[in-house]
Amino acid sequence: MQSPLRGQMMDMPLLISSFMQHAARHFPTTEIVSRRLEGDIHRYTYRDAEARMRQLASALEARGIDMGERVGTLAWNGYRHMEVYYAVGGKGSVVHTINPRLHPEQIAWIVNHAEDKMLCFDLSFLAIIEAIAPHCPTVKTWVAMCDADRMPQSNVVSLVCYEQLLAEGRKDWQWPEFDERSAVGLCYTSGTTGNPKGALYAHRSTVLHAYAASLPDAMRLSAKDVVLPVVPMFHVNAWGLPYAAPLVGAKLVFPGAQLDGKSLYELFESEGVTFSAGVPTVWQGLLAYVKDHLCKFSTFRRTVIGGSACPPAMIETFRDYYYVEVIHAWGMTELSPLGTLAQLQSKHNKLSVLQQQKLLEKQGHVIYGIDMKIVNDQYEDLPWDGTSFGNLLVRGPWVIQSYFKGEGGDPLITDAQGRRWFPTGDVATIDEDGYMQITDRSKDVIKSGGEWISSIDLENLAVAHPAVVQAAVIGVAHPKWDERPLLVVVKRPGADLTREDMIRFYQGKVAKWWIPDDVQFVESIPLGATGKILKTKLREQFSNYELPGST
Repeated sequence: MQSPLRGQMMDMPLLISSFMQHAARHFPTTEIVSRRLEGDIHRYTYRDAEARMRQLASALEARGIDMGERVGTLAWNGYRHMEVYYAVGGKGSVVHTINPRLHPEQIAWIVNHAEDKMLCFDLSFLAIIEAIAPHCPTVKTWVAMCDADRMPQSNVVSLVCYEQLLAEGRKDWQWPEFDERSAVGLCYTSGTTGNPKGALYAHRSTVLHAYAASLPDAMRLSAKDVVLPVVPMFHVNAWGLPYAAPLVGAKLVFPGAQLDGKSLYELFESEGVTFSAGVPTVWQGLLAYVKDHLCKFSTFRRTVIGGSACPPAMIETFRDYYYVEVIHAWGMTELSPLGTLAQLQSKHNKLSVLQQQKLLEKQGHVIYGIDMKIVNDQYEDLPWDGTSFGNLLVRGPWVIQSYFKGEGGDPLITDAQGRRWFPTGDVATIDEDGYMQITDRSKDVIKSGGEWISSIDLENLAVAHPAVVQAAVIGVAHPKWDERPLLVVVKRPGADLTREDMIRFYQGKVAKWWIPDDVQFVESIPLGATGKILKTKLREQFSNYELPGST
């Protein structure tokens, strides 16, 4: 076969350092604002930030952090954390964001598996650092992300001050160019069984993901936006926002450790936030605050909600009471993380508000770069009719090919056409217009009498009840039907709610055989490190539970 004719365009590698070079040159006075642990507000510009990032990268180089070596972070959303993102990745090393909500033993395991050479941390995590340091031999430098006058004393570990480390670098240091397929970030997924597995992102995949995230039918980001990522920078790189914001020149606002409703609302108002992103549990606190204090949003106009299914009642509350558009999204650590977002097409303009709402409740349509399909257990393709349940498979340039160090073997499957797909572990439907809806995790779907019941649909209905704060549905053993749904509910303080009330609430809304057989009221529902309901813990808690009339 004859070689193809090569194009004659400039061959410039896709590197994350280009985001900050672009922002510093073309949006030099746009601000990055951070609420610090000290309680004050720090603000500087993209031009200031890029200069400090280059100086920090030079300091890391002088300290012997080589290409491909990992630098860990245990930090909240803030300007220093973003500086580490770019300094480490921009010089060709790998930033390894660590979730501080994990157990210290698990954090130590992750640090050792990643072979971090340096670990940068916020002072609120000093106790974690002191707990793991004796068990992390690969870490040679522990960096406290604070000013010199805030440096803590530790009898366990020798600490380096972040600002003093940065001062060791050269101000004239310039970003290097190298292979765009070089690794830039490492995130460990909490969604696997056994020990976490690492997803190792490339510069190329990260740049393409940031482009796609900014598109009009995705997060719709622009230089007119003021972006506040509530989703943590240790949760799949804050869904790509630290990269997408400088790409478009948007102002960035970092909330630090204060994610309560009052603190978030005050920051939204004082900084003119227009766009945010986070998991449903965070928005519950913000909505409760604005409701209790009769507040309105002056500038806040849209938010991406993902991480777990967003209850339809939350979408309606944001829209009808606060004029905030909710963009329902789905993704995974293995997808960098964005896969789909729910926005309407021109053909949907003629639909009623209720019909549009039903579409927007789904996890949405793929963005360019992601392909998907649903298959049965024999990996045969299922129709896109909106009703057929199947195992969700995805592929694309920012989808994982293998886990870090080859853990777990080859995660991909090959279809009849020879194409490689990543099995997400989700069960979903896809309608004729390509809108995907997660109905369950494959391990959480309730199989009753040979039919599937969606625990997510039942949970979304439950939280629409005004007396319900939180709800989860699990399958429990049944001698005749194999499994039946059990509803677990956290009531609002002082609410008068009975089992019979909840059962009646489902009537007429779902098929009779979907209605939970029983309801259990609890003080709290266990949540994982990323705010998702821990169904495994609930199943353990109710492992000996017997449904009424099942014996």
